[in-house]
Amino acid sequence: MVAGATGLVGQEILAVLLADKAYRSVHVVGRRKLDSSHPKLTQHVVDFAALPRLPQADEVYIALGTTIKVAGSKAAFRAVDLEAIVAVARAARAAGATKLGVVSAMGADPKSSVFYNRVKGEMEDALASLGFQSLVIARPSLLTGAREALGQPARTGERIGTVVSTLLKPLIPANYRAIAARDVAHALVHAVQAATSGDYRLLSGEMQGASRHSAP
Repeated sequence: MVAGATGLVGQEILAVLLADKAYRSVHVVGRRKLDSSHPKLTQHVVDFAALPRLPQADEVYIALGTTIKVAGSKAAFRAVDLEAIVAVARAARAAGATKLGVVSAMGADPKSSVFYNRVKGEMEDALASLGFQSLVIARPSLLTGAREALGQPARTGERIGTVVSTLLKPLIPANYRAIAARDVAHALVHAVQAATSGDYRLLSGEMQGASRHSAP
């Protein structure tokens, strides 16, 4: 199951799962339908604030996220990046899911003085309490990818960070370099597949180049 498949990382996660013969079916939950179809794909249009009972899935991937600017307020940001994520995870767990992979952010810390990082940290803590057999949390740095092609507004900070990261790449530690959404998706899926039990954190540097190392 994938939540957030219309987003930068979510669409890449979906592509990886649909291409993998190990999966018989893939369910997508979101506020609107995707403009694509696949024999293995089933779509569910939902209200994240009032989720119905979700279909059973072995693995769940959550790539929901926004910004305060796009959301319009801190409360609206929390509704997506904390409340919606936890709601999907809780509903998926109730439906029998045992493995969870989620996209968080570098710097996530429930005690951070930075609101964005604090919400991400609170979200991670909430997920850890839900009783999944394994939980894999990806913490990417600045993401690169074609947001405009997805109908999302370009993020100025990401564009500036990408340029700086490219120019100064040899001098920037791997965890702080801009990272392709495709790399995050591949790394997260493979980590969830390999996970046996416990909680895992994938730092940005570990995920760099993951899509190049994947089997065709």
